Amino acid sequence: MRLTDDMLAGVDNVTVFDGLIKARAVLLHHKKVSVSISGGSDSDIVLDIIEKCRNDENEINYVWFDTGLEYMATRKHLRYLEERYGITIERIKAEKSIPTCCREIGQPFLSKYISQRIMQLQKGGFQWEDGEYEELRAKYPACPYSAIKWWCNQYTKELGWHRVSRLDIDWRPHLKKFLMAYPPQFRISNKCCTYAKKNPAIHHERKTNADLIVMGIRRAEGGVRQFMYKGCYTHDTTQTPTYRPVFWYSDDDKRYYDEHFGIVHSDCYTKYGLKRTGCVGCPYSKAIGDELHTIEVYEPKLAKACKVVFKDAYEYTRMFRDFAGVMHDNLRQNDGQMTIYDYKEGNQ
Repeated sequence: MRLTDDMLAGVDNVTVFDGLIKARAVLLHHKKVSVSISGGSDSDIVLDIIEKCRNDENEINYVWFDTGLEYMATRKHLRYLEERYGITIERIKAEKSIPTCCREIGQPFLSKYISQRIMQLQKGGFQWEDGEYEELRAKYPACPYSAIKWWCNQYTKELGWHRVSRLDIDWRPHLKKFLMAYPPQFRISNKCCTYAKKNPAIHHERKTNADLIVMGIRRAEGGVRQFMYKGCYTHDTTQTPTYRPVFWYSDDDKRYYDEHFGIVHSDCYTKYGLKRTGCVGCPYSKAIGDELHTIEVYEPKLAKACKVVFKDAYEYTRMFRDFAGVMHDNLRQNDGQMTIYDYKEGNQ
């Protein structure tokens, strides 16, 4: 149902109210709009906002990128969304599915950024040794300078900071010591997302000649999105404008929108009890153990597939967390001195 002034007047949440006004204004200035639908809770709200705020001139194309490792609940939810809103959601196959990427290129480990740096060092034949930046740069010319800088904590040194830069390896406590003690025996890569989502999205954008890309990204989720985007709308001369309708939404804002407009989420949330539905079984998840247990209960075949696809990454992640836990305990026993673990992440 399109947004009316009476409907808008009934919204008493400032973030949601302002967001709806902004969405209506943005869509007035664009015609061919491509909206990425994931089947997740943020995406559900984005779709509802677009359907409420679209105008007669808008050509809206909804698209879902099939990574090759997806919940059956998500596929079911896409059909529900199509029926509820009377729309068609185009299914786009991955350039390389996640299982194929993990088999041919490498598996993800800890985070996209860490995986990228380890991949670059592996390709350059790095031997996971300590040393000064200039020394290791000369010894491993095939490794990108940026990867050597990460390994040597050079970004922090160049900035002259008394705290660790998030661009350096020591931003993740104990990781460097772990890699030196237990060098990876399998290929690590951050390319899953590139081939399963990013490249297909770029090709689709070119094919449809979209003049606006809409995504369900929220600042409150943290991570790189806190620094990549300054606001909900981005427009420069080199890329298609992008709009993030729920960028400023908090969890409370989301709950308000759900209740006020009657949003129904997929079984992943309402039945399985998942808090979020990113890439299924991704080793980046801090709660991967709980997620795998849930998948085993509700979609056992999918759980089995995840354990095959990410086998090495799961085991390596477990090893690192055990290693970091031991290091943590040893630090805390050091004459009762306070350590970095006594601070919340935001205060480090």
